[in-house]
Amino acid sequence: MANYRTPLINDFHYHIINRSIAKYRIFSKKQVCERFVRTIGYYQTYPQKLSLSKYLENKYENSTEPNKDSSQQDKLVEIIAYCLMPTHFHLILKQKVNNGISTYMSKVENSFTKYFNILNGRKGTLWEDNFKRILIESDEQLLHLTRYIHLNPVSAGLVAMPEYWDFSSYKEYLTRKNNNDGICNFRKIINIEPANYMKFVVERIEEQKQLSIIKSQNDNNYSG
Repeated sequence: MANYRTPLINDFHYHIINRSIAKYRIFSKKQVCERFVRTIGYYQTYPQKLSLSKYLENKYENSTEPNKDSSQQDKLVEIIAYCLMPTHFHLILKQKVNNGISTYMSKVENSFTKYFNILNGRKGTLWEDNFKRILIESDEQLLHLTRYIHLNPVSAGLVAMPEYWDFSSYKEYLTRKNNNDGICNFRKIINIEPANYMKFVVERIEEQKQLSIIKSQNDNNYSG
C-alpha cells in the first residue's frame, strides 16, 4: 500500500478504499447508493459549472445536462470500476492530472458527507480515515481486481450473483454500451467480451467466498 505522503502518479491506476466511521451502514438505502454513484461520476471532471445538487435538480427536472460540455472541462480521474458495500466502497481510478485522485476524493467525500448528514440529521465525519490507495502494477492485476471488487457483494452474502447487486460497475462490464452511457472507462484496458468476462467472474465465486470466510475467522480470532 502506498504511503500517504507518496505522490500519486499520473496515468497510473489505483485501488481506492474507504470505510465508514465505526462501521456505520452508510449504503443501506437505494436512494443513498444512487446518490453516491452520481457523485463519483460527476466529480471526474472539473471545473463544475454547478453544484452537484443544482446539477441533479436541472438534469432530472428539466432534462438538461449543464455539466456535459466536455470541451470546457478536464478530467481529474477516470473510473475503471466501482462497488459500494454497506460500510465501505471500492474504486479503481486512473489519475489524469497532478493531485487528481486526492482532489477528486476530497470533492466526492465532502459532497457526499454533506448530503448524508442533511438527509439523516447528523453532524461530523462520515469516513474512518483518509482513503487507502494501492498501486495497480499491471493490466493483469487490474483485470483480477475488477473481479474481486465485483464479487464483494456475493462474498459478503448480500446476493447470490454479482449481477443482482445494483451498486457496482459489473453490469457495465456485461454490456456493449458506449462509455458515455455509464461512468466507467475500461474498454481500452480490459479488452474482453462480456460473455467471457461473466465466465471469468463467476468461475471464482466459490473460491472467493471461502477466502472471505477464512479472513473473517482470522479477524475474529485476532480481535478476540
